[in-house]
Amino acid sequence: PRSLLPEHGRKADPVPVLPHTQPHPSPLSGEKMAAVQVASGLSVPLLSALLGGAVALVFLAGYLRRKRADIAHLPPSAAAAAPDLPKQVRPAGQNKKGGGHARVHHHHASAADKEAGKKHHHLDVNTLRGHTDCVTALDFSSDACNLATVCADGVVRVFRIDDASSKSFKILKINLPAGAHPTAIAYSEGSSSVVVAAQALLGSSLYMYADVGAPPTGGNKQQGKLSPPEIKWDHKKIHGKESVLNLAAARATHGTGDGSTIVISCSEATDIKIWHGKSGKELGTVDTNQLKNNMADISPNGRFIAAAAFTADVKVWEIVYSKDSSVKEVHRVMQLKGHKSAVTSLCFTPDSEKIITASKDGTIRVWNINVRYHLDEDPKTLRVLPVPLHDSKGSTCLYEHMGISPDGKVLAVTSGSTLQWLCAETGVVLDTAEKAHEGV
Repeated sequence: PRSLLPEHGRKADPVPVLPHTQPHPSPLSGEKMAAVQVASGLSVPLLSALLGGAVALVFLAGYLRRKRADIAHLPPSAAAAAPDLPKQVRPAGQNKKGGGHARVHHHHASAADKEAGKKHHHLDVNTLRGHTDCVTALDFSSDACNLATVCADGVVRVFRIDDASSKSFKILKINLPAGAHPTAIAYSEGSSSVVVAAQALLGSSLYMYADVGAPPTGGNKQQGKLSPPEIKWDHKKIHGKESVLNLAAARATHGTGDGSTIVISCSEATDIKIWHGKSGKELGTVDTNQLKNNMADISPNGRFIAAAAFTADVKVWEIVYSKDSSVKEVHRVMQLKGHKSAVTSLCFTPDSEKIITASKDGTIRVWNINVRYHLDEDPKTLRVLPVPLHDSKGSTCLYEHMGISPDGKVLAVTSGSTLQWLCAETGVVLDTAEKAHEGV
């Protein structure tokens, strides 16, 4: 058969020739056919454009949803800080800088006021306004009638506090020398003068201002013409270029002390200097030799100086007075050993016989320093109390500042913006004020 023949031996089959036929006419006219061809040519780009627009709309919708969620979760404080918000829509209590009324709780208040009031504690009596920047330090006068503050705006303010719940207070303002940034303040000679520590480009300085009582009361027409207090004495570069961490002052009533005020300045390095409050004379210097200081304090009777520093031990020095009431010497007399980590803050009890210390090891210790140290008798630990404040993770917080009430029964401590009152005898928490200061 032909199909079995090899390919090269096969002859090509003849191709039948069909008779010519006329194609069937198209039902579309020429114009319609052209329109169809144009539509076919445009269908792919148009479909791509529509698909791209749909994808863009999906992304835009997602972005708007996220933006609305961010705005919904914006904290009120952030909204209040926005500079372009109208004044009438700012949250209650957010007054302009340097203004506003005293913060006092009322039984009849608006919903906004009640919401703002939740930030404050029931022991919160009042708010002293007028500062235009952060307050760096403060100190009460010995009669508790004046409160002196120093602010990062370079101004010392002395508030007359006859009635703590008053709606207004008399204020004396003292401008520090240009370029001086205050870091600490302490009253000297009762309530008549203050000593201010300030940091400048070349180092730390001390300034003593006398006659800092609040402006006189009454209708004195000459009141506005009173000249501000003048600098009675000052010292430059007292701790080299290091800043002053804190000042502390006490009257020299121990031994042959004549009752004059002794001021100590604690630097952020390792040195502590002792000054005569009225004359400004430097009375001595001690060195902790503990890498860096955290703070220092002087006993109420002007006898002892104690320093909290980088290590766990607290060193104590004694100021020895001569028969003529001058300072004879300052020498170390004891060392408080017991903490396992650095001591962050301390204070003397009102009787000058005990020291209370707080450490990073999570404990508070009460020490008896009324010992015969000259016979090598060591100070004794009277009580070890746990720090009762913990953060959200359960870790023990650090007490940065502490002070004790005049009767020695209540210990006030701070950690960040949290303020606590503890029983000095047992360490039991008497009260706690969280977020005692806004924005801290």
